[in-house]
Amino acid sequence: MKTDEIKLLYEYNYWADRRILTACAKMGPQQYAAGTSLGVGHGSLRATLIHILDAEWQWRLTCMGFFSARLRKEEYDAIELTEAQFPTLPVLEDRWQAEQREMRAYLSGLDDEQLNSPLRYTTDSGIIRERLLWHCLFHAVNHGTLHRGEAAALLTGYGQSPGDFDFTLFLNEHHGLPS
Repeated sequence: MKTDEIKLLYEYNYWADRRILTACAKMGPQQYAAGTSLGVGHGSLRATLIHILDAEWQWRLTCMGFFSARLRKEEYDAIELTEAQFPTLPVLEDRWQAEQREMRAYLSGLDDEQLNSPLRYTTDSGIIRERLLWHCLFHAVNHGTLHRGEAAALLTGYGQSPGDFDFTLFLNEHHGLPS
C-alpha cells in the first residue's frame, strides 16, 4: 500500500461521512436521538454515528501506538465516546471534523515504509495483535462503510436517504467529472 492510496481511501471515507451528516441535518433533533426498533445500527441514529466516529478515533490512536500496552478497564472506558457527549448533531459534527483533521495530519506524516510496517497493539480484552499499519487504517475505513450503511437505512426510514456511496461516484466528484 502507498500513502497516496490510503489518503485517497480516507478522502472517500470523509466524503461518505459528509453525505450521511448532510442527510442527518435535514432531520429534527428527536429523530437524531430517538431509539429504533428496526434492528439496524446501534439502537439509534446518534449511537450509530458515534460508533463510527469512536471507532475511527480509536483506530487512529491504535496506529499511533496508544494501545501498545493493555489499558485498565476504567482507562479504556474513560476514552470511549458516549451519547451523553453528543446531545445534538452540531456537537457531533464539530468532533467529527476535529477527528478528520487529526487523521489527515497523522496520514500526512506517514511514508510508504511506515505504512507497510508491522504494528503491535493490545485489544481491550488483553490480546496482543500484530498487523501491518495499512491493514489497521484500511479496517477503519471498511468498518465505517458497514455502519454508514446502517445509518443510511435509518435515514431512509426517516425519509432522508443520503444517496449512493459508490467509490466510483466519489472518484467522479473528486476529479470534477459528471456523475
